[in-house]
Amino acid sequence: MTDQAAPTRHLSVAYVIMIAVGMVVGAGIFKSPALVADNAGTAWAIYGVWLVGGLISLIGALCYSELATAYPSAGGDYHFLTKAYGREFGFAFAWARFSVINTGSIALLGFVIGDYLNLVWDLGPHGPALYALISVVVMTLFNLRGTSGGATADYAITSLEVLGLLALTAASAWLIMSGTPPLTSGAGAAPSPAGVGYALVFVLLAFGGWSEMATLSAEVKNPRRGMLQALVGAVVIITLLYLLANWALIRGLGVEGLAQSKAPAADLMARAFGPHAGVVLAIAVAAAAITSINGTIIVGARTTFAAARERAGLDWIGQWDGRRDSPAHAILAQGAVSVVLVGLGAVYQGFETLVDYTAPVYWAFLTASGLAVIVLRQRFKDHARPFEVPLYPLLPLVFSASSALMLWSSLNYVKQGALFGLAVVVIGLAIGRLTKPKL
Repeated sequence: MTDQAAPTRHLSVAYVIMIAVGMVVGAGIFKSPALVADNAGTAWAIYGVWLVGGLISLIGALCYSELATAYPSAGGDYHFLTKAYGREFGFAFAWARFSVINTGSIALLGFVIGDYLNLVWDLGPHGPALYALISVVVMTLFNLRGTSGGATADYAITSLEVLGLLALTAASAWLIMSGTPPLTSGAGAAPSPAGVGYALVFVLLAFGGWSEMATLSAEVKNPRRGMLQALVGAVVIITLLYLLANWALIRGLGVEGLAQSKAPAADLMARAFGPHAGVVLAIAVAAAAITSINGTIIVGARTTFAAARERAGLDWIGQWDGRRDSPAHAILAQGAVSVVLVGLGAVYQGFETLVDYTAPVYWAFLTASGLAVIVLRQRFKDHARPFEVPLYPLLPLVFSASSALMLWSSLNYVKQGALFGLAVVVIGLAIGRLTKPKL
């Protein structure tokens, strides 16, 4: 391992798609359909709002494809945000990923695992936090092996997550074959514009995370079209999986039954296979969260590495491990912060606090990334762009507007955790001034 070691182009498009699917299709899809159904009202409105969420994500994928192919870097957003808005803004983003966005997501997903596994094997009131701690530590150590020799393991854990969703389809198929009608026969209330808009908030939250694949842009084998194929392919696959899961839930529970359910996936599995199927579901949800943690660790550490490499005093974190072909020190540092945030969640209501902590910061920077397409087109007009987003500047503006709406929604229900997350970003701005950029 030397300071000169750097990422190499060794990742296939299929691997990047697998990481994206594993990261995005997390435990949220087991929770959000009920909230979407409660606000959308009818089956067609439910399918429609999930399609709209997929379309917005696809537009974002096209925007990120231009940015990632024109400015490939292990820093992903950090690299092109720095070019668009300056070094201090770029460092603020990298700090936000390190201290809020990725580490908060890792801790949050740890609590998802803890909440479900504590139902299978009860460790008491502190069980969820203990499971979360074990999950973060184990997955951090798992990722120290690097990406060059462990692709099979990554494919395996993502397959577990997809199988969990397919189990819902199997449950509905079994109900159809056995002649069991939906739990409720009502079609649901007629949708209102406000209800559909609010449903879209939950849908876009379920799609969140695909953008972080930009951190792999310097490692994908095909530098011209690899990121375009990976991002678009991932969003299409995720959309199809989400539509399939919603079909299964609507067919098995009915629209009203889905809207009223506190745990729709558990209810569906119990109807099809009996009450003990809840144990199977708990394992499936845990598998989904584990794959999301895995993807978040992979992409988050690369942003930390890229930013630290360019700052005096952060050389240890900014080293690339050539033997593992990964930023091993950044993975360790990210894991340490995630453990601290698990402690925060253990004291302050776990999952809910960590959602508040991460959401506003995530959507604020995603809005800036969408606008960066326009800023960089104007600032570097002659820069080579292997792929250009179509219908420019309409699509970047649509994507930025949708991200800004999500930012407003998260702040509209602001709690203590959100204020704490924003305060941490402000601290990052101060650290950026203390750690001078390398020339």
